[in-house]
Amino acid sequence: MTHAPATAQPDVRPWRVEVETPADGPAVEALVLDAFGPGRFAKTAERLREDAHVAAGFLIRAEGRVIGSVRLWTITVDGAPALFLGPIAVDAASRSGGMGADLVQACLDHAGDTGVLLVGEPPYFSRFGFRPAPDARLPGPVDQRRVMWLGAGEAAGPVLAA
Repeated sequence: MTHAPATAQPDVRPWRVEVETPADGPAVEALVLDAFGPGRFAKTAERLREDAHVAAGFLIRAEGRVIGSVRLWTITVDGAPALFLGPIAVDAASRSGGMGADLVQACLDHAGDTGVLLVGEPPYFSRFGFRPAPDARLPGPVDQRRVMWLGAGEAAGPVLAA
């Protein structure tokens, strides 16, 4: 019989990340709207998502209510298949507990070897291995300092919905 090392700690998070289902769509949209407001519709990232397909969605529930969500979208970067991560939304009362990080990790686990692009805060996403992608050209204005990539090689060239 083998035993876990004495330093191993059980997962004691009071939540678990679940795969989003089509029935969750309205609750996810409401959470994202609450988190980002109607201004999100003017952002280039949202324009890209409008034409892309959802590759996967993940969420966290509390008392039957969706309190965290994130999606991956199909894109190409200079013609190569990739995924676009976002938006990440966590209910205001549940932030700072690690839910966002767990949602990001679920996306990365799902992506496997497929490259992942996002527009986000470098200090937050660099801990997952994301690095600046100054040569990735999104289809509209974007703060290029916030465009980040995790994958083999560099993300360079046009970014398009797939």
